Amino acid sequence: MSDIAPKDEKLRIAENMQRLVDIMAKLRNPEDGCPWDLEQDFSTIAPYTIEEAYEVADAIERNDMSDLREELGDLLFQVVFHSQMADERGAFDIADVAEAICEKMVRRHPHVFDQGDERSAEEQTVAWEAVKAAERAAKGAPQTTASALDGVALPLPALLRAEKLQKRAARVGFDWTDPADIFLKLDEEADEVREAIASGEAEKIEDEIGDLLFVAANLARRMKIDPEVALRRANGKFERRFRAMEALADKNGQDFAKLDIEAQESLWQAVKRLERD
Repeated sequence: MSDIAPKDEKLRIAENMQRLVDIMAKLRNPEDGCPWDLEQDFSTIAPYTIEEAYEVADAIERNDMSDLREELGDLLFQVVFHSQMADERGAFDIADVAEAICEKMVRRHPHVFDQGDERSAEEQTVAWEAVKAAERAAKGAPQTTASALDGVALPLPALLRAEKLQKRAARVGFDWTDPADIFLKLDEEADEVREAIASGEAEKIEDEIGDLLFVAANLARRMKIDPEVALRRANGKFERRFRAMEALADKNGQDFAKLDIEAQESLWQAVKRLERD
């Protein structure tokens, strides 16, 4: 299979990308553009960019290819939107964005584009981090001592960032050697949460619950489970069961919101039994 798209496919890609860029430019035209689009800036659009990325992940989780195509389009539009606003400032345009990522991918895959030695996936991960570290250094001397944790973006979702921080630390040997030790740490953190609750200090409770979640993320990492995916599945399971409880209560002529906790728990167990049957 050729690595290069046929000429007619290249033309279709170019035409549709240019059409999208033109649509975005029209929406931001000060004379006859969309008032809402014209009011936006990088900070107001950023939350939509994050939301679209999560909707892409959701479509993948559901294995819905039709929805994935649409959500990828929405995410691509976000890239074009930010690029258009940057172009208006004379900072960069969509072509610069594409050029930069092309150069970066070639630079980070010398074993593919420079006919270098073959690498395993693990070897490529190590090499990737080395190249990224070199790129960060080339951007200017760091203000602080170089760290294995450099480059883990602060705005990442907290659970995802916890996993990435732990992976970076593990690469330089800071990790539990036995996963069983993580359970001991979980027990320790749970005890500290109980003590914090007994103290009644809100800040201390927050700190200790954060520590507990951080260790739970570490356990997921060691078991090669993506904690973000695991939590999304748990959210989905809870939502499914909760809606089933409401439906079961309605079927029984009950107002779920007016039931006491014992009756609600009974419905919860009934729903779990139905799932197992």
